[in-house]
Amino acid sequence: MEKNLTTGSVLRNVLYFSLPYLLSYFLQLLYGMADLFIIGQYEGAASTTAVSVGSQVMHMITVMIVGLAMGTTVSIGRAIGAQDHKKTSAVIGNTVSLFMAVSVALMVVFLALVRPIVAVMSTPEEAVAGTTAYLTICFIGIPCITAYNIISSIFRGMGDSKSPMYFIAVACVANIALDYLFIGAMGLGPAGAALGTTLSQAISVVVSLVVILKRETGIKLHRRDLRPRRGVLQQILKIGLPVAFQDGFIQIAFLVITIIANRRGLSDAAAVGIVEKVISFLFLVPSSMLSTVSALGAQNIGAGKHDRAAQTLRYAILIATGFGFCVSILMQWIAEPVVGLFTTDAIVVVAGGQYIRGYIWDCLFAGIHFSFSGYFCAYGRSEISFLHNICAILLMRIPGVYLMSVLFPDTLLPMGLATVCGSVLSVLICVGAYLYLKRRGCFSGAAVRA
Repeated sequence: MEKNLTTGSVLRNVLYFSLPYLLSYFLQLLYGMADLFIIGQYEGAASTTAVSVGSQVMHMITVMIVGLAMGTTVSIGRAIGAQDHKKTSAVIGNTVSLFMAVSVALMVVFLALVRPIVAVMSTPEEAVAGTTAYLTICFIGIPCITAYNIISSIFRGMGDSKSPMYFIAVACVANIALDYLFIGAMGLGPAGAALGTTLSQAISVVVSLVVILKRETGIKLHRRDLRPRRGVLQQILKIGLPVAFQDGFIQIAFLVITIIANRRGLSDAAAVGIVEKVISFLFLVPSSMLSTVSALGAQNIGAGKHDRAAQTLRYAILIATGFGFCVSILMQWIAEPVVGLFTTDAIVVVAGGQYIRGYIWDCLFAGIHFSFSGYFCAYGRSEISFLHNICAILLMRIPGVYLMSVLFPDTLLPMGLATVCGSVLSVLICVGAYLYLKRRGCFSGAAVRA
């Protein structure tokens, strides 16, 4: 349902939009966390590692699709802010055509690369078969993953973050039930986890399509809107491609860290995999702020209300940093019990506790640069978001983690702290870019029209 977010209290709009998105992201993360939790109750470290490695690869693919769809969210938001309904329909139609082709191409390419991907990940020998089975099934489901995420991006661009929450809630319940069926009752291991994830995504897509057809959603699509239009596609890709590549490189950095951990042994590999899942959960608030600032900012920019877009950024930073500070302090006391929710292996629990005590501080600094990234994307300057993330990855995150792994082979704490340094660098670049562009008048109506 289309909602105008260019009037009323800015803080209220931020909360109105971000809370459903936060819940949606929470439910989506339950996919992977449910897989990891349930497989850990029925299988050993090898199966846990297989699902952990496989789900990281799938998460990388998913976030790249979501990043590319950011171009759709921002384009629709601007059109709605300007009350240009014809442009809105054109963006939706071109998005459908673009992503249908992208999803099929990705499915074919990744199915052909399953074994090389497993090898590149330095997957422990005991987990190779399970990882291969998990990825093969999930790659077949890429069109469903793509369909859900583009439908969600369309709704969010229209100011509706509640509908995607309902769609994913249905899928999450289905995934948990199917996991217990395939993993617990049928003993299919990692393959069962992948089947549960893929089938539940398909259910989510069916439910969302039924809602679009049966309910007045504000989406009006004609056959002519499906025809590729150069200007519309250029706008989507100009914003979406840098974000997609940025998110892809971030996930590659996480995969490199996983490879480094895998080479330390099965226990450290399992510990890092579990902590990555926990961190993904705790990044709910920073991630919701990115989407909130981009969607609300785009609508306000389209309406020419640039002061409201800047206010949205400020509120997002305050919310994200407050959350990040509180959760970072709390985790110093409850690290081992949190890791222990996902495994009964005492060695893995200790290693995971070390890693998360350092890594958790990333929530604080990531909240700041995520908010700035959303703001830059709303103005069509997503290349800045790409730049600061690449600098953080290449100059700090990967070299730092590798160095800490070599210097401290008996603990994962320094590796966790090394990841935080990357986000600190991102924050510094974002603040510098914001001040520079603001002085040059880039966050104004004239700059956007240009």
